[in-house]
Amino acid sequence: MLIFWIVLGLLVLGFIGIYNSLIHSRNRVDEAWSDIEVQLKRRYDLIPNLVNTVKGYAQHEQGTLTKVTEARAKATAITMDPTKLNVEQMAKFQAAQGELSQAIGRLFALSEQYPDLKANQNFMQLQSDLTDTEDKIQASRRFYNGNVRDFNTKLQTFPTNLFASMLGFTARAFFDIDEKGVIGQTPNVQF
Repeated sequence: MLIFWIVLGLLVLGFIGIYNSLIHSRNRVDEAWSDIEVQLKRRYDLIPNLVNTVKGYAQHEQGTLTKVTEARAKATAITMDPTKLNVEQMAKFQAAQGELSQAIGRLFALSEQYPDLKANQNFMQLQSDLTDTEDKIQASRRFYNGNVRDFNTKLQTFPTNLFASMLGFTARAFFDIDEKGVIGQTPNVQF
């Protein structure tokens, strides 16, 4: 009878350990996603200032400015619930971020056609800030994907996999960069 209680106690402790480990991993994924959201918000906040700076120098480039504004609006309209980051939601999010990155790339390319713009201190500072933000987004994405990898691996390995779905834990989607270069890479732009 004593052996039964010892085995039962060990099973309960094991179950508690698995549950706590899953909670810890899930919270790390949520925290990592929050880091991405902070950097994306910074990116979204810098774009209107950049567009306004360029407007003064490149008034006949209204199409490019409109595309940047529209891409920003589309990207900010997509809200992601970190507890439900599935592949479909992530694909929509990544597509919107890709369009925004390409639009920003076209905006940066304008500076080559307008030497006064290229020399403008505000434009140079905003371009530097956006580049820094893109680097931080990449770092946050790597941190997030590492945590998702660890969490998803935990969900798939024995004995955690026996309890994970029963406890309501589901795999999270990675934040990948597609072949177009969703974040951090300036696309090839030709006018």
